[in-house]
Amino acid sequence: MSVIIIEEHFDPWQALQQHQQQHLTSGEFGATATFVGTMRDFNEGDDVRAMTLEHYPGMTENQLQLIIDDATSQWPLQEALIIHRVGDILPGEPIVLVACWSAHRAAAFDACRFLMEALKSRAPFWKKETLRDQSHRWVQRNTDGYSH
Repeated sequence: MSVIIIEEHFDPWQALQQHQQQHLTSGEFGATATFVGTMRDFNEGDDVRAMTLEHYPGMTENQLQLIIDDATSQWPLQEALIIHRVGDILPGEPIVLVACWSAHRAAAFDACRFLMEALKSRAPFWKKETLRDQSHRWVQRNTDGYSH
């Protein structure tokens, strides 16, 4: 179970493949569920040109690990991965990768969704957007998740 905070651009599919090769054995899982979040160029009706994502080192990683621990207590996972960007991010760049490996798809899907929703509501990240007119604003709340 891994939590990685990085400042540089990353390829989520390459990171997923590398993690799977390093931490899992072929045949020990039957399902992999993933979520990749990328930066949008709009928010709250405004054009967004860039974002700076800040975190509290140590506390952020600990909180993300607690979220993974919550997931593994609810679903039978062979492995889970969260990679999250911090620093300066441009529209279209990946911000977050969440992946779950399990014997069955239901556990992988459910745990992946849980991790992403918990991350959005519990992880200590702060977003500062740069708007089209070069003004800045701190994002007050995260985008609401899907509900059915």
